[in-house]
Amino acid sequence: MNLTEKVAALPLSPGVYLMKDSLGHIIYVGKAKQLRKRVQSYFYNSKGHSPKVNRLVSNIRDLEYRVTDTEFEAFMLECQLIKEIKPMYNKKMKNPLAYTYITIRNDTAYRQLEVGYDPGQAENSLSFGPFTSRSTVERAVQGIKECQKILCSSPHAQRTLCLNHSLGLCIGMCGGGEALEKYNGIIDRIIALLNGEDTGILEDLERRMDEAAERYDFEAAAKYRDYVGAVQSLLQKEKVTRFTSENQNIVVLEPVNEQLLKLILIKGSRILFRAKLETGHPDMAQLQAGIQSAIAETFTQLTPEPPEAVNRHKIDEAQIIYSYLKSNSGSYILVPQELLHPEHQSSLRGAVRELLENYFGL
Repeated sequence: MNLTEKVAALPLSPGVYLMKDSLGHIIYVGKAKQLRKRVQSYFYNSKGHSPKVNRLVSNIRDLEYRVTDTEFEAFMLECQLIKEIKPMYNKKMKNPLAYTYITIRNDTAYRQLEVGYDPGQAENSLSFGPFTSRSTVERAVQGIKECQKILCSSPHAQRTLCLNHSLGLCIGMCGGGEALEKYNGIIDRIIALLNGEDTGILEDLERRMDEAAERYDFEAAAKYRDYVGAVQSLLQKEKVTRFTSENQNIVVLEPVNEQLLKLILIKGSRILFRAKLETGHPDMAQLQAGIQSAIAETFTQLTPEPPEAVNRHKIDEAQIIYSYLKSNSGSYILVPQELLHPEHQSSLRGAVRELLENYFGL
């Protein structure tokens, strides 16, 4: 069977496809909700493809695929295979592997907001990240500094006002006094923003965008729109990072078809258990008991593992899980460790019952 015939024979189901070159090497791994439609898209409408995709397509000579029950499993399998195989074009289509951090430094004349490839090492410094797009981080920080007028051109000076202060870009914290007190308040608000506790600075940016549009200054409005988007992206990535570090017990129910659902149990970003359950004529009590038993057995038998180093694949896995949980394609609950103790079985039972009621819309 040649490549064209293989593509035409692909199923319309979720799964992962593996593209191969003339030597049989896997050069790209991708996922799809519908395998045939996704793979066909590579070979049609080439004018809409990026140069990287066109180079990939020119080297495809064969393919194989792996069917999954759900789209979520296809996402996770893709991430796993990329980690194992390291296909050439997956690496080419990614940003550089370096991570970017935002650091609040305390070892200078006054606290500094900096962007770098390493978390701050100074005593009492605060770091946020890792983030995978340095350009997005730099744009977000630039927008925050500009909006709050803390673009100091002499950040290490003491008691001397910088040139940017005369241009209206710096509130004058470099000169000390009340301006420095105001600046410290702004830095506290930035920390609260990055911790997900206060979105006031984001609202300031949105207000500046709206004001620019109202006075028909569309160039400024577009600039602040980009700043808003960058900050929103930053906050989303920070949520994912925190979610990953919490290493939670996650129970997911995802539909396979009208007769089956998929039970998936996840610890942090690792899938520990999966099983198909019949739902055609469900005995709710039996279904609830089976799910509760799987939860108890899976999560209580885990042996403690040392924390994993943060890497791109771990972030990607966490992003997949986090995005899925925030979507509406399935139902899920987070199971605190204390709910697994025998004396809290009634609480666990109630959580599973609520999960099933949400899934079936009861």
